[in-house]
Amino acid sequence: MKYSYLFLLLAFWSIFSAAGQDSNKKPNILFILADDAGYADFGFQGSTQMKTPNLDKLAAQGMKFTQAYTTAAVCGPSRAGLYTGKYQQRFGYEENNVPGYMSYSSALLGEDMGLPLDQVTVAEHMRKLGYNTGLIGKWHQGNADRYHPTKRGFNYFYGLRGGSRSYYALDDYHRSVQPENKLEFGFRNFQEPIEYLTKALADNAVEFIHRQQGPFFLMLSLTAVHTPMEAEPEDLAKFQHLPPRRQTLAAMTLAMDREIGKVLEALDKSGVADNTLVVFTNDNGAPSDTNAGNNFPLSGTKANHLEGGIRVPLIMRWPRLISANTVYEFPVSFLDFLPTFVKMGGGSIETLGEIDGVALTDFILGKLSERPHKTLFWKKENRAAIRDGDWKLLRFPDRPAELYNLSDDVSENHNLAMEYPNRVRQLYKKLFEWETSLERPLWQLERKYEGLAMERMDKFRHHEKQ
Repeated sequence: MKYSYLFLLLAFWSIFSAAGQDSNKKPNILFILADDAGYADFGFQGSTQMKTPNLDKLAAQGMKFTQAYTTAAVCGPSRAGLYTGKYQQRFGYEENNVPGYMSYSSALLGEDMGLPLDQVTVAEHMRKLGYNTGLIGKWHQGNADRYHPTKRGFNYFYGLRGGSRSYYALDDYHRSVQPENKLEFGFRNFQEPIEYLTKALADNAVEFIHRQQGPFFLMLSLTAVHTPMEAEPEDLAKFQHLPPRRQTLAAMTLAMDREIGKVLEALDKSGVADNTLVVFTNDNGAPSDTNAGNNFPLSGTKANHLEGGIRVPLIMRWPRLISANTVYEFPVSFLDFLPTFVKMGGGSIETLGEIDGVALTDFILGKLSERPHKTLFWKKENRAAIRDGDWKLLRFPDRPAELYNLSDDVSENHNLAMEYPNRVRQLYKKLFEWETSLERPLWQLERKYEGLAMERMDKFRHHEKQ
């Protein structure tokens, strides 16, 4: 009897000890990044046309952010800000994709365009903290081998170095003219998959999760719903009531949501869901002219600094600390992911050097009540924007600056520049002071694309609820 009691005591001690150790484990981090999705094109964002049950569930299980911003209105630069925790213009990464449609002088750089090698990535920081780091999907930070994800902090890579590609197997022509868009593991090219690309990336993420023994940092950088507009026939059949391009977008969105659901299920099956921070967001606003995305109630699209180009959906779920069905309403930025993840992984923010992001942990847990950022900036050549508190100034190359108060005009319908000329001057000066601290751009687009960006902004300035 005495031995039985001792055995039970030891058993209970081991259970509680294990529980205590588990509570001190570093959290896993799963970062899911969609591509070119519309601000309104999710159920949890109010859409009645798009079907996103898994993401809707994720939003209900965690915290939704109503004012999350990228650092750029296009894919590559927004990722550069995310990876470094710095405004990418500070190290010369102008708000242009690389290699892109470059001016003559920039085109001469060829493969030299990419995330500068002297910049430390979030993956490098997390690996030093003992995390197994993985990137699955789109890289878009330089095609040359020296920029390769496995040389920028990621232990594991499966995906494409470029920015977009077919969702099906590449034909011989595209394999030869777009080598950066071949799927590869590390530096080895895989045979092109017959299956749908979004599914291939998610299946790889599921396998990555199931193989982990210690803490992991996994970025699932999807190409969905970026062009080309390609969807599975069975998904298309569910949206025949929609206009053709919108039908394809809805089908691609449904596929993305379904595959994300499988990845989240893998966390449950592996027993790590409770100790995993899941982040879902999007890299910039929808390019409504090419993928029929809807940014309602925001104005603008991808490639411009109206809210529809830079404000994105954001969800964070971490059952251990973040309460379900909560909302965070102050502005946050892609700049904040790096310091937030480093702090969660047990690292010191003070060792990160001169970054622009802040660790969000104490803000979202209610320990700090002030705004994480008083001022945020955006810049692409002559165009730029500054948000200071709730005031936002936009500078354009072909018209006077515009001023909006986002606290009561999120759609940027009422230009207040004429009513508040002193505030325009104040914000203009503050924006310029920030610009004087930046490096000269390492590359620039052909100038004609600036004109096309302004045309897109004017054509898709306002969106209807759908």
